[in-house]
Amino acid sequence: MSSVACISSTWFSNEEVSGQNQVKASVQRRIRQSIAEEYPLLEPVLEDLLPKKSPLIVAKCQNHLNLVVVNNVPLFFNIRDGPYMPTLSLLHQYPNIMKKLQEVGAETPVAIMAEGKQHALAIGFTKMSAKDIKAIDKGIGVDAMHYLSDGLWKMQQLD
Repeated sequence: MSSVACISSTWFSNEEVSGQNQVKASVQRRIRQSIAEEYPLLEPVLEDLLPKKSPLIVAKCQNHLNLVVVNNVPLFFNIRDGPYMPTLSLLHQYPNIMKKLQEVGAETPVAIMAEGKQHALAIGFTKMSAKDIKAIDKGIGVDAMHYLSDGLWKMQQLD
């Protein structure tokens, strides 16, 4: 299996948040639309997760990491203008919303599962397709973006 590059968990500590802003309605609509397109299985609960009437906060962290926060709870994150990915806490509530690593192409957010486990142990971003990971068998196949016990996992609320 290919190696997995991990992102430092310090990206996700409260101390690393450089600013947080309530986003304008137009930005909130864009974020909601992007999340709805990436995770269509969230559609029935999207209004509960990202209510139109509640303020949506985007917290900026080091290394171009953005957290999408509602009611002080981080729900999604992205890096630069990349795709939004759910936090593991959210993924554990809705375990079937993400594609699984065994069936995807390159440049795709994925849930990383341990064999026989119900919940994901990490969320990553594929650098190669699952087919290429198996065939090439070297290099970075998946960047692990968020994993159990990292700073984001421990951050129940953003202060």
